[in-house]
Amino acid sequence: MVGKFLLSLVVLFCTLKSAQSQSDFSHTEYPLSVIFDTDFGPDYDDVGAITLLHSFTDSGYIKILATMASSKHKNVAAALNVFNTYFKKPDIPIGVVSKNGLDLGDRQHWTDSVISRYPHHIKSNDEVPEALNLYRKLLASQPDHSVTIITVGFLTNLANLLQSSPDSFSGLNGFELVKLKVAALVCMGGRFPSGREFNLDQDVSSSKKVLEEWPTTILFSGFEIGQKIKTGLPLVHNEKIQKSPVKDVFSICIPMAKEDSAGRMSWDETAVYVAVKGWQPFYALQTGDCKIFPDGSNTWTASAGRRAHLVEVMPPQEINAIINQLMMHQPLK
Repeated sequence: MVGKFLLSLVVLFCTLKSAQSQSDFSHTEYPLSVIFDTDFGPDYDDVGAITLLHSFTDSGYIKILATMASSKHKNVAAALNVFNTYFKKPDIPIGVVSKNGLDLGDRQHWTDSVISRYPHHIKSNDEVPEALNLYRKLLASQPDHSVTIITVGFLTNLANLLQSSPDSFSGLNGFELVKLKVAALVCMGGRFPSGREFNLDQDVSSSKKVLEEWPTTILFSGFEIGQKIKTGLPLVHNEKIQKSPVKDVFSICIPMAKEDSAGRMSWDETAVYVAVKGWQPFYALQTGDCKIFPDGSNTWTASAGRRAHLVEVMPPQEINAIINQLMMHQPLK
């Protein structure tokens, strides 16, 4: 009898601990202040992701503080400005990585296509701040524990931020500044429970630093989540939407790969969606810790803590339809 009672207490404690741990990843107040960090080039699900961000901004869920580039490809600042301008927010700050930045562009040539077709006042990366400086400036100016960072690219900017020294923007070092100002980090990265994924394996040293030292919660939307969500075709076939850089990108890129015949896999869109609207009812959370190895592969160890990854609990078709609808968002008149 005593044994059963003790077992019941253990089960109750674990349940409460899990609920408390999962509550660390939730938010209740809108609008969220968001910094969007993207490689914006090697893949084009980033375009769907920035469209969701503007849709959520126009509906009052978020305020976009900045769009940061974790790639220093020559088109990245201009391309970001194209989409911010299209959605009538041309003055959203843009930062581009410098230190340790990778130079990865797009093989489908969608960035130069939209740059040539659509208005934008930023023409080159030289016209925007270095991402680290913009991060420090913005974070220093925000209320404590108020900023949500959504990263859908490499973790280079975030590693640079953690390593940064006090400056004219703040007397805090990078770790201290993040701990004080950031509420949560949502990361499209990793493959769970183990595997290898592009965003983490391209800059392993930066990924390792962030995974080991980041002082706030991290919610991972892994490769296996977005892989099952195929989007873009309803937008491409929507004849009412004309002269749209979002539609142009998916129209250009989808026919170039047989694997995209049912729509592009939607890793980045999923991360944005759960960062803003939450993971339920589509997903559960597995708390634990993500470790990355020198070859770029990662593994997950389940435990209580301030790291979690999404686990699918509902058929992906349901969130698939929601994301497709959000990607057809048009600029407010």
